[in-house]
Parts: sequence; C-alpha cells; structure tokens
Amino acid sequence: MKKVVKFGGSSLASAEQFIKAGDIIRSDKERRYVVPSAPGKRFGKDTKVTDMLYGCYAKAEAGEAFAEDLKMIRERYEEIIHGLQLDLSLADEFAAIEEKFREKAGEDYAASRGEYLNGIVMASYLGYEFIDASTVILFDENGEFESEKTNKVLAERLSHVECAVIPGFYGAYEDGKVKTFSRGGSDITGSIVARAVKADVYENWTDVSGFLVADPRIIKNPVGIETITYRELRELSYMGATVLHEDAIFPVRREGIPINIRNTNCPEEKGTWIVESTCQKSKYVITGIAGKKGFCSVNIEKDMMNSEIGFGRKVLQAFEDYGISFEHVPSGIDTMTVFVHQDEFINKEQKVVSAIHRLADPDTIDIESDLALIAVVGRGMRSTRGTAGRIFSALAHANVNVRMIDQGSSELNIIIGVSDEDFENAIRAIYKIFVELEL
Repeated sequence: MKKVVKFGGSSLASAEQFIKAGDIIRSDKERRYVVPSAPGKRFGKDTKVTDMLYGCYAKAEAGEAFAEDLKMIRERYEEIIHGLQLDLSLADEFAAIEEKFREKAGEDYAASRGEYLNGIVMASYLGYEFIDASTVILFDENGEFESEKTNKVLAERLSHVECAVIPGFYGAYEDGKVKTFSRGGSDITGSIVARAVKADVYENWTDVSGFLVADPRIIKNPVGIETITYRELRELSYMGATVLHEDAIFPVRREGIPINIRNTNCPEEKGTWIVESTCQKSKYVITGIAGKKGFCSVNIEKDMMNSEIGFGRKVLQAFEDYGISFEHVPSGIDTMTVFVHQDEFINKEQKVVSAIHRLADPDTIDIESDLALIAVVGRGMRSTRGTAGRIFSALAHANVNVRMIDQGSSELNIIIGVSDEDFENAIRAIYKIFVELEL
C-alpha cells in the first residue's frame, strides 16, 4: 500500500508539533509521501509564517527595509530545527530569498517559501528525499493548473523515489517562475501527489478530528461525520465548511482514492472518510449543515413568463454583462428570483436592474437584502420521506421565516433562504430535529 500524508500549518507550527507528525509518519511504513504546509500559529495571537512572508515582501516591494522581518521568519525555522536537534542550516536558502525579494520576484514566490523551507526541514527530520514542488507541479502561461502534464511528470519523478517530501501550495510556470494555489492549497498538492503515485489513501492531518455535522461556533459540541461522499463534501464546502480546500477532491476523485481527515493531536481517532460512494448508511438522515450570510435576492415578475421563450436567458444575461455570478434561481409561473452575493451586487444593482428591464421587459423587479443560505446535505435524504416537511416544521417552531427553498434533482441537498438575523437559529433548529432528537 501507499499513503500520501499532508500536514497542515498548525500540525507543523513548532518542534513539538513536528515530533507528533514524525511519530505518525514513522508509525506506518506505508506513509511514504509527505506534503507539508508552512508553520502555522503556535498560540492564539501568533502569526502564521505565510502571513509573515506576505508582510515582509510587501516592505521589499515598497522599497522599505525588510531585513528584520526576514530575520524573524528565519528565527521561527531555527527554533524548530533546534527543537528537533537537526544538523541543518537554512542560511543559503535565506540568502537566496533575500536576493529574490530585492529583485521583486513576486508575491507568489514570497508566499511559497514557507512551504519550501518547511519541506526542507521535514525531509531532513525524516531522512526522506526533498523534491521542490516547482519542478513537478506545473501551470500554463495563463496561470491555470496543468493537471495531466503534472500527473505525468510527477508520476515519473516519484516512480524512482521510495519516500519523499513535496512542499504544498505552489508550483511553477514553464519558465520556472513560482505560482501558488489559493490559500489552503497544500490540500490540493496532497491530492495531486496521491493521484500521481496511485495512493491507496490520502491522509490529511490537521487540528480537528474530521468534519462536523454543523459549525461548532453555532452548535455546541456537534457530532462528527464518519463517512461523507465527494458530492456531499462539495455541497458543504461550497456553503462554508472549511476543513479541506474544496478543490482538493478533484485529483483523487478521478482515481477513486479516499481521503481521511485526521487530527495530529489525537491520532488515535478515526476522523472522517471522504469517498466516491458507499453502501454505509449515515447515522442520521442528514450528513451535514452549512451556510453563509450576505446574499440578496432579485425578484422578477412578468405575466405569462413561463410561455416566453428565452426569458431566463435574458435575465441572466444582465448579471453576466456586469460580471456577477448567481447562486440559485428558483422560479414560478410568473416569477423568477436570482440570488447573488450582496457585496458583489450592491455597487452594480441599478445597472443590472436597468439591463433586466432592457433585455427582458419585466412587469416589476424587487430587491431583498441581508439574506442567508443554508444547505442541508445528506445521501440519506433520498430514501427518507418527509425531510423537507421536518425542516419546515423545525423552522416554524423556532419562529424562522423561510424566504426560499430549493431542492436539487439529485435529492442530495435542500437549500433554504432565511434572513441573516435568523441564520444561527435556523441551523440550531435543523440540527435539533435531525440530530439531537435522534440521539
């Protein structure tokens, strides 16, 4: 078997955390490929190394003195190296970074150095081979990730390596210039490596024991999710569940490789398994609840709308023309509602309204703001009658007014719109009816 293991920033923030990660890796000889993040926070008010690098480079780019900032970053690594009792110097690497900063090598280069340096430390600590991600994770000239080319290059490179450390978060253009993924992109690198080596499992080690049914900031001690499918995870991640980068599932999904979310501080816990499909029944009807605030709805009315060919296209054209993406479009016979992010829409609202009138000639347009969308997700909903009715009943009992409900044809999720002020109460009510009353 082969396992790819990725460790997040909190799992590698200090020498103490490094030792925990090292013990986990050494406890299973199948954990052969390691993807580290940059050191995260050691305590509440600490600063992540990536943020320190962003700040340091901003000074360099502005022509300000940055030597002291770079020294503080170097001290973070020296503290880890000393704590691990390694015979390792990063002097040459920091000299190169300083030179590149003076040459204004770019923000992506600066941000990537956290993972790069942590990769060197991890490889030295484990006795594994270090492979610079910029030589195997490839982007095209437009900054788009080249998945197939990367898979071919990376698979060939790792076919000759028994154990390796590949830093997360970054790769490079054809000319060697560093390009990063979005924040949290080390998750994506781990998935890419897992696909390339045809791993049996991709373990993602972090500071929580997998996914929870609901946000612990809203629900006190919510239950954990044992098994979740890729599709369920996509729905929850899109609506705000952030344990794993939402794009990390794509490379492994193509190969049917399961992801196991684990807790570095509690390695004995099984965490959450993310799989393509499963015959295992969820303990509850729902798998999870997630949501976001800050939406608004644009309600369009026109008599005989349903018989007018192209009406929906004309309305959505108005949003596209002004660069606004829509979230949901529930509709009736004479009504159509478009949900959009309020912060994207607010400065363009009158232009969009004018465009809708010009393109679609509606009878009326009404805008409603400060709305929240909640996704109730679960494969168990397909085979359970009355799920929507139970949701409505729970929300009515909690005095929450439902502004919108939208169920996909897959019957995997139900989207509910409520006012921002009812958001937390709605999630508590749904959690209570599906989880607490089932315990």
